This record gives sequence, structure tokens and C-alpha cells, in this order.
Amino acid sequence: MPRSVAISIILTLGATTIALAESPVTTPAPANKKAPMTIRATGTFDVKLAPLPAYNSAEEAKTGRMSIDKVFHGDLEGTSKGEMLTGMTDTKGSAGYVAIERVTGTLNGKSGSFTLQHSGSMSRGVANLTLTVVADSGSGQLAGLNGKMNIIIADGKHSYEFDYALGNL
Repeated sequence: MPRSVAISIILTLGATTIALAESPVTTPAPANKKAPMTIRATGTFDVKLAPLPAYNSAEEAKTGRMSIDKVFHGDLEGTSKGEMLTGMTDTKGSAGYVAIERVTGTLNGKSGSFTLQHSGSMSRGVANLTLTVVADSGSGQLAGLNGKMNIIIADGKHSYEFDYALGNL
């Protein structure tokens, strides 16, 4: 898949995904336990995407692979590295991607790492994107982290809203 097509789809998915989840993450607590409080972290991030060799480079495969490098600012200060797989279609404005990225840094003063899982699709220009913390992926002071992240792209700038809770559920 040509690099320009893959980058165009990725940017289109992100640009049309303005507000994915209006309400904070809530998880039912066991009967004898109080649910951890949900906190919203906000800020901006810089992202660099670079093409990687595809596992299947045949034109009819319509797949691509990219590296992800981010620097987060705001309530989440840190970096991430990840990998994305893309799937194209013959229909303009329709595609999909999945990605995994490992985030390392400080979240509202607590340091550690966690993994984010992306699942994005676009159907004839209508985007749907979900980013969730992989269960039990938190380390250090972020052990027990769970939550969902929104990515917002406005005027070419990337920002995030991260609704999360700390504690084993």
C-alpha cells in the first residue's frame, strides 16, 4: 500500500473522530468493594508515523504497517512506541486499523507504564475509534490502571481526553 494512502487514512480516521465517548468510564464494582473513582486527564501529544515493511506486500492484500512514536504533554507526560496494521478497501473513505502502543511516563503525578489498544474503522467517511487500556498492563504506580482514551484532532493539532481509574477491579 502506498505510504501516502496509509497516512491519509490514518489522518482521516483521527480527524473525524472528535468525541467518541461522552461519559467517563464506569465499571461495576463487586458487591463488597467500592469502585475506584474515574479521573479525566487531558493534554496534547505529538505523533510521528513511519511506514514499515508489510507482511504481505502484494497489491491485492491492501494492508499496511506503520510505527507509532508519540510524546504526551499535560496530565499525561511521557512517550509511547507502538505498531499499527491497516486494511484498505476499494471504497473511498472505508478502511480500518488496529494498533498497540506502550506508554511510559507520569499520569497525574504517578509514574509507570501501560499499554493502549486501538481499534479504528471508517465506513464511507464515518469514523469509529476506540482506545482502551489493556487489562493488567499497568506497571509501577500505574498498576491496576484501566480506562479509555479519546483522540481529538483540531486545526492539525492532536489532543487527548483520558478517562481512567486506578485500582484492581
